[in-house]
Amino acid sequence: MSQPIVLTSLSLAELEEFMEETGEKKYRARQIFHGIYKEGLEDFSRFTVLPLALREKLAASSLINPLQLEQSLKSSDGTTKFLFRLPDGYYVETVLIPSGSRLTACLSTQVGCKFHCTFCASGLNGFKRHLSAGEIVSQVLRLKFTFGHNLTNLVFMGMGEPLDNLENVLKAIRLLNDENGLNFGARRMTVSTAGVIPGIKKLKNFELQINLSISIHSSIDRVRSRLMPINKKYPLSDLVEAAEDYVLSGGRQLTLEYILIRGVNDSLAEAEGLAAIARRLRAKVNLIAYSPIPQLPFERPEPAEVSRFRHWLEERKIRVTVRQSKGVDIAAACGQLAGKFQ
Repeated sequence: MSQPIVLTSLSLAELEEFMEETGEKKYRARQIFHGIYKEGLEDFSRFTVLPLALREKLAASSLINPLQLEQSLKSSDGTTKFLFRLPDGYYVETVLIPSGSRLTACLSTQVGCKFHCTFCASGLNGFKRHLSAGEIVSQVLRLKFTFGHNLTNLVFMGMGEPLDNLENVLKAIRLLNDENGLNFGARRMTVSTAGVIPGIKKLKNFELQINLSISIHSSIDRVRSRLMPINKKYPLSDLVEAAEDYVLSGGRQLTLEYILIRGVNDSLAEAEGLAAIARRLRAKVNLIAYSPIPQLPFERPEPAEVSRFRHWLEERKIRVTVRQSKGVDIAAACGQLAGKFQ
């Protein structure tokens, strides 16, 4: 039995082609696209604008949203983690993060992760597979239509490395940005990377003005290689050079993510190195206190230690935002909940 076609993986042009291939009129694609992205329909019986025969044909061959909610947990700070089951039995997480007037969805792009950052839960069970564009888009559709959340921002920072699944991630961004669909603004979407240089080089030619966030986590090669094995393949000096080229090619805002881990990367020497990188890239720094993971040997810094590190950066004229760790009481760090089910 053939696998159903996931319609949220198809652009409007591809959906038109699909309609013609199945002997239907091309304009039916626009009606289906409208139903999915404007009305939030996923049961073909509710597409009353379509003839009954077409609805039955689609129900037999296609699927709109492949994600089934397995569990949701809400934190005392308002953060909500959703655990979704995929058709093949794997699990991914999506996190909803409120902050003032902003409501951000943190989206997963892979099941597991290949890069095994030593402080992160996503790679503990190994890499399983890429998510399709439709599985990425469907996370947004679930939050918007199934659970009624009016999202203001999207960050591709959940399970997986987005630039390792670049083709599907960029297709998902185009689908989310499509004015015939959700019409989600490109500047309200941020792609994060641990430092996949070939992906950064490709991203600089992308037609939409999305934001890029780079996870640094140490300005010292020896320490970064310990925390992030990707640094052995793509050393920090090469990464900074690629990031500088990215910034110069389009003048887009770059953010450096820095998870502060007690006794590991919280020294004055680290702050000086990070400040030098941020100045070169004209980047702002998001400083995040580490969220402990029971299986891992790292400690969360005290608030005073975070403030001290921030002060060192600000003394060096670096723009710093201390991003509060959200959902600590519901294991909202990437991959923690899915790891229990995987």
